[in-house]
Amino acid sequence: MENFFELNFWEMMLRTTISFVVLLLLARLLGKKQLSQLTFFHYITGITIGSTAADIASQKETPFIDGLISLIWWTILTMIATKITLNSTKMRDILDGSSTVIIKNGEISVQALKTSKLHMDDLLMMLREQSVFSIQDVHYAILETNGQLSILKKPAEQSATKQDVKADVSIPPHIPVEVIADGHIVWNTMEELNLTEDLLMKKLKKKNIENIEDVFYAQLQPNGSLYICTREENKATQNDKSE
Repeated sequence: MENFFELNFWEMMLRTTISFVVLLLLARLLGKKQLSQLTFFHYITGITIGSTAADIASQKETPFIDGLISLIWWTILTMIATKITLNSTKMRDILDGSSTVIIKNGEISVQALKTSKLHMDDLLMMLREQSVFSIQDVHYAILETNGQLSILKKPAEQSATKQDVKADVSIPPHIPVEVIADGHIVWNTMEELNLTEDLLMKKLKKKNIENIEDVFYAQLQPNGSLYICTREENKATQNDKSE
């Protein structure tokens, strides 16, 4: 009896390990679109592939080779379907569906709501999720194929841009990047920005920080300032822009 349980244990470990590796490889083959589940088709496919892999790993009644073949073949079919949708608009509409205009020129389309199987409570909730509490503020609202609602507010309700207020619209030299992580310099970032350790230390000393090891995290902002979180204080401070 002991040998029986030991055999089942190692068999399960082997099945789980192989399923894990195969699932990881297949996920990489399917690409980021599958992982992001952009459409209902990709959502269902992801669930099916995950469920099949779980059965292979945990259900002894499922023949291992048969389950593995099923998993691989389902992935191949998904890749074929994805390839077809890239080349055929009609097949893309069949497999992925198409977006639906729910609000047009500020008017709700009752027929579009019925077609999308939405009621007003659903629509109002989706609007509130985007910080819109009044329908009259919406110029267009489109239900995307992934179930998300994209909205375009009326011009009077749109946020002002920097161009509207004549603010600085110059492109920043870089995005905020980390230069210190867990007390260590991130050399890849330093090299990309042509920064030296001496320059970094000068910025730190302006905040009375003498050792890099005292810094838990530091992020270089586009304006040249440093966002610093020290180990001792465990709080973030913002340096003034260095000259």
